[in-house]
Amino acid sequence: MSYTALYRKFRPQGFEEVKGQEHIVTTLKNQIKAGRIGHAYLFCGTRGTGKTTIAKIFAKAVNCENPTDGSPCGECALCRAIASGASMNVIEIDAASNNGVDNIREIVDEVSYSPAEGKYKVYIIDEVHMLSIGAFNALLKTLEEPPSYVIFILATTEVHKIPITILSRCQRYDFKRITIDTIVGRLQELMDVEEIEVEEKALRYIAKTADGSMRDALSLLDQCIAFHFGETLTYDKALEVLGAVDTSIFGRLFELVLAMDVTGCIELLEEIVIQGRELSQFVTDFTWYLRNLLLVLSSEDIEDVIDVSTENMARLKEEAEMTDMNSVMRYIRVFSELSGNIRYASQKRILIEVALIKLCRPSMETDSDSLLARIRDLENKIENGLITAAVQSTGGNFPAGIPYSNENKEQAKRVNKELPKAVPEDVRRAVESWASIVMNMAQPLKTYLKDARLSLGGDNKLVVVVKDGLASDYLIKHPENKEYLQRAVSEAIQKEIEIDVQSLGDDKAFEDSYIDLSAVIHMDIEIED
Repeated sequence: MSYTALYRKFRPQGFEEVKGQEHIVTTLKNQIKAGRIGHAYLFCGTRGTGKTTIAKIFAKAVNCENPTDGSPCGECALCRAIASGASMNVIEIDAASNNGVDNIREIVDEVSYSPAEGKYKVYIIDEVHMLSIGAFNALLKTLEEPPSYVIFILATTEVHKIPITILSRCQRYDFKRITIDTIVGRLQELMDVEEIEVEEKALRYIAKTADGSMRDALSLLDQCIAFHFGETLTYDKALEVLGAVDTSIFGRLFELVLAMDVTGCIELLEEIVIQGRELSQFVTDFTWYLRNLLLVLSSEDIEDVIDVSTENMARLKEEAEMTDMNSVMRYIRVFSELSGNIRYASQKRILIEVALIKLCRPSMETDSDSLLARIRDLENKIENGLITAAVQSTGGNFPAGIPYSNENKEQAKRVNKELPKAVPEDVRRAVESWASIVMNMAQPLKTYLKDARLSLGGDNKLVVVVKDGLASDYLIKHPENKEYLQRAVSEAIQKEIEIDVQSLGDDKAFEDSYIDLSAVIHMDIEIED
C-alpha cells in the first residue's frame, strides 16, 4: 500500500480530535444537539487551521444515524461513506478551478434534488473568494433561501474579498491560528502512535515554523522524519532539513551589529550561506528574534508572551541590556522592509548584506530613527573618551582632531611638538579679524569665503583653504580675485600680508593635512613681534 502523508493519515474524524478551535466545535455541536442547524456557514481563517476538516465532520454529524453528543459516530454507513468520499450527500467544490457562472448554475440546478439517503445535502465550497462576481450573483438567491435539506459551507482564507451580500447570508466562524503548545502536543501524540523518537525542542521549532497551521506542522514533520528515517529526530537535524539557522547565531549577529562590525556581519552571513541555510527564512527568523528583544525591553514580565526556553530567555535579557528600544525598532524596520523585498529578489544575499550595512552604519539613512542612532553613538564615544574634541580653553594645549582621552596624552605631546613655535603677529591679527573681513566682502566672494578654513603655510604665509568647485575656481584660476582678497586683509590689519589660496574636498581632509589656526590661535603659544 502506498504511503499516506501524516496530515491526511491523522485528519480528525470527529469533533473531539480537533485541536485549537474549541470555540467553533462547541457552537456547532450545540446546534446539532438542539436541532438549530443553519443553512449557510462561512469558515474564515489562515491555511491549515481546520476549515475543511470541520466542514466534513459537520457534514457527517448532521447525517449520522447515531450521533453522540453532537458528534458523528463514525461507524454507521453514512459516516463511513462520507469519510471515504463516496457519499452523494457531500459535494466538495474547489472554487479556484470552478469559479465561473456555469459552475455555480450547475450547483443551483442540483439543489432541487433531495438527498438519496440521509437528511442533508452539504455543499462545501473551498476558497470561495476565488468565485467571479457573476458566480457570486448566481449563488446569491439559492444561498439565501435553499431547500430545507441543503447546507452550504463556504471556506476562505481571504474573507475581505467576499461580497457583503454573501457575508450577510451566512453564519461566520473565524478560525484562530493554533498555538505552539497545542501543535506540539498533537505532534507528540502522533509520534507516540507512530513510535518515532523526536526531541521536544525539535517539535517546538517545527510548530513555530508552521505559524499556527497544523497541516504545515505535520508536513514539515513528515519531511524531517523522511530525511532522518530510522533515527531520533533532534533539534539540530530539524534545523538542517528545514534550512534554518540556530538561534545562537542571531545573538552573535546582534552583538556584531551593536559593535558596528560590518566585516564580522558579512563573514557570519557567509557562514550561513555556506551551511546552505534558506536566506528568506533567515530574514524572517532574525526579525522574529528582534521582536522578542523589543518585547523584553518593553516589559519585565514577558515570559508568557515569548515562546522560548528558559535558557534562551536569560540570554535575551542579557542582550537586551546592551541596547535600547529605539535601536531595536530601527533594526526591525530595516529587516521588515528587507523581508518584503527579498521574496522575489534574484540576489537575496546582496540585499541582506546591504541591510546589515545599514544596521551598522546609521549615517547611510536620514530618517529620525537613524539620526537618533547616530546621536546615541556620539554620546557613547563621548562617555568612553573616544570623541574628537575641539581644543578647550581650560589650560590644555590639546590640538583639534586628536581624540581627547587618557590613552592619547603621549600622542598629544608628540603633535604639540609639530605645531609652530610662534605665529606671526600679522597672521594672528588676520585670523582674529577674519569674521569681520568676510562680512565686509562683496558677493560672490563673501559666499565663497563663508566656509573657508585658515592655516599657516611656508614662510609664515596665511593659507586660506576653500572647497573645491566654484570657490576654488574663483580665487585660484583668477589671480585678480586673490589679489583683491589680499588687499582687503592687509587693510583690515593695517599691514601688508601675503596670502596663499588652496583647495580641498572636505573638512576631514583639512583636519588631516593642516593646522587649524582658528583653534591654535587661542593656545598658550608665543606671539612673534
